This record gives sequence, structure tokens and C-alpha cells, in this order.
Amino acid sequence: MRFSPLSDKTLLYSFQEAKKIEVNPDFIKLLEAEIKERGLLNPHLIEQKLKRIN
Repeated sequence: MRFSPLSDKTLLYSFQEAKKIEVNPDFIKLLEAEIKERGLLNPHLIEQKLKRIN
């Protein structure tokens, strides 16, 4: 599954929401892989970055 139509901000927000509502762990891994592939951030630091965005 590719998330290329999503903007970087939307991808990060989707990851945050998926973690919050505890969706399928495989889906979260797909989001993490896309984040890493885009070179956005280490997934462990994403929540800190999103707090700054919001």
C-alpha cells in the first residue's frame, strides 16, 4: 500500500491518529515505512513534531 497521494503533514497526522486509536499494527507499520521512506523523521519522534504542528 502506498500513501504517496498524502502530503507529509497528513501522513504524520494519520500516523498519530492510528497510534491513538490503536488500529491494526500492520497498518501502523505501513505508515511508519512510508514516513521512513520519505525521510521525514524517526517514527519515535513524530509525536513531538506533530505537537509543534498542532
